[in-house]
Amino acid sequence: MSLYAGQDREAMREAWRDAWRRHLQRSPLEPLQAQMADLIAMHPEYHAHMATAETTVGGGADPDVLVNAFLHLSLHLALREQLATNRPAGIVDIYRRLAAARGETHAAEHRMIELLSEALWAAQRAARMPDEQQYLEALRLL
Repeated sequence: MSLYAGQDREAMREAWRDAWRRHLQRSPLEPLQAQMADLIAMHPEYHAHMATAETTVGGGADPDVLVNAFLHLSLHLALREQLATNRPAGIVDIYRRLAAARGETHAAEHRMIELLSEALWAAQRAARMPDEQQYLEALRLL
């Protein structure tokens, strides 16, 4: 299952909704869907947004909340991919240190995705690739 390749915004959102529906129905999940469902489960404030396709822009949901829900979950997923590959090198050590200091992984992820979103925003604004070393340095300062 490819979450982003060749998909528009609504198709990406539907992939998140589908993972959540399948989770709730106790249907078999592909590995990526299982990760997505796990992230949604950790965010009860987004459950209603995943329950129906009517939570699209113009479909009754607050567009800002909706965008933030999918962006937030996608940043978690991106961070978990970074952790799985230890890229940038050293990110796993930082994550372990933060998780130990906070006593749980979710709070550590939230601190880290704040910096990930800043790094992505800065790169987009400058029309360049994200600077992994600058991002890693910012993470080390947490």
